[in-house]
Amino acid sequence: VTFDHPDLEEILGPTFGLMIYQEQLMRVSQKLAGYSLEEADNLRKATGKKIRELIAKERSKFVAGCVGNGHTAEFAERYFTTIEPFADYSFNKSHSVGYGFITYQTAWLKANHPVPYLAALLTSVKTNLDKAAVYLNECRQLDIPVLVPDVNASFSDFSCEGHAIRFGLSAVRNVGEGVSALLIEEREAGGAFADFHDFCDRVDPGVLNKRTIESLINGGGFDSLGHPRKGLLNVFEAIVDAGLRRRRERDAGTMSLFDLGGGATDDASPVFDDRLAIPDVEFDKAERLRAEKDMLGLYVSDHPLMGVEAALRRLVECSIADLADMEDGVMRTVAGVVTSFQRKYTKRGDLMATFVLEDLAASIEVMVFPKTMLTYGELLAPDAIVTIRGRVDGRDDQPKLMAMEITRPEVHPDRGRPVRLRIKAAALTDERVQRLRELLAANPGDSPVLLTLIGPDKETDLRLGDEFCCDSTRNGLFAELRILFGADCIGSGEPAPAVRAVNPTGVAFRGGV
Repeated sequence: VTFDHPDLEEILGPTFGLMIYQEQLMRVSQKLAGYSLEEADNLRKATGKKIRELIAKERSKFVAGCVGNGHTAEFAERYFTTIEPFADYSFNKSHSVGYGFITYQTAWLKANHPVPYLAALLTSVKTNLDKAAVYLNECRQLDIPVLVPDVNASFSDFSCEGHAIRFGLSAVRNVGEGVSALLIEEREAGGAFADFHDFCDRVDPGVLNKRTIESLINGGGFDSLGHPRKGLLNVFEAIVDAGLRRRRERDAGTMSLFDLGGGATDDASPVFDDRLAIPDVEFDKAERLRAEKDMLGLYVSDHPLMGVEAALRRLVECSIADLADMEDGVMRTVAGVVTSFQRKYTKRGDLMATFVLEDLAASIEVMVFPKTMLTYGELLAPDAIVTIRGRVDGRDDQPKLMAMEITRPEVHPDRGRPVRLRIKAAALTDERVQRLRELLAANPGDSPVLLTLIGPDKETDLRLGDEFCCDSTRNGLFAELRILFGADCIGSGEPAPAVRAVNPTGVAFRGGV
């Protein structure tokens, strides 16, 4: 690193000659151009707010100041030209210290205590569903299960439960902090709830708001009590009403016929039981997840894309998260599930639509204008899995996608029979690895590829990443593999109990077995 002046070495030495911080800009303008503290701060404001017009006005002032301090005009012009683009990335050093320290702390917590750290992180964004979805996916990537809310296990905030995170009651729509406190108070005083009838008999009447109970049912709050969500939704209002009526009768000192009995049978059970039975019926997966997402804001117990993400990856050019870093106007193909679907009409009366496209890690708002809607509108519906080819609109803080083409791919979670290759480790040259990669890419499918590397002393079982799943029904693929690695390279049987995910390109990838 070289410096044009000793003063610059003193100021820019710690950052290797680069002007990184706003404080450095202020000191440079003081040292070289004789700026006062106020004038240096004005220059900082101009660059910090990226006001190009104000920066240009400072040029003549800076040059004159440098000349007055014994520097040449050429040096001053050249150095101000260095300062000018500083507006694109300047940052406050004191902020950097704070951000750096917090970054170190959170990185340490995530590395050493990932479950409580992510539980706290989810609690901090429980009212921001976009961020919560990102952190929920991070839990999936780290193999940390996030469990649905549970009236017998959840606390108000997200909490640790072994190696899992339990959804917080207060994060459920229509529940909140007050109801959570009443529910938890009764559970801690009287023990776990035996069933929904016991729950209704014990909790504070303030908890038995019908919207609150419906939200807890759809969110999975009573799953652990053995009640199917659909069956409980069909009868919960009648059970709540009956429970409240019995309480009023007890408070009034009255007793119904069904409260009598208990001595006439060997097991001391009541002669009459007016408790309404809960039907043993359940929603299908799509209905259950749709209602769960409405109440929790996220797919928690499952996800429409779980199990089909590998098949979708082969149909797209990038993930939804990748769109945030792309330039305005770029065309890309992405895939996900349709949420928040709305049909709208233009001023001319033409039908269009907006919706949110969501994958396992991120989401983006999609606009479907009338011409595209006319061609592809019938493919759109809530919770539909679609691929979208569209143009990125990056003019706002949050990018949008303008849909041009829409497809409903045929994807299913069933995996094909594994393809097992037995190859001598010495035979895996760079050229053969590249050819293997090309063969698998040319024969995409749902069959995972298992690879046994045969060494002189041991065998190592590996499994290639999901992006290399192939079509095991294509005999031509096996013929090419035998030509490449020998006639006996196609193995059979199940994979070893513990296998390691690898990428034949040699490039690290996220995911695994």
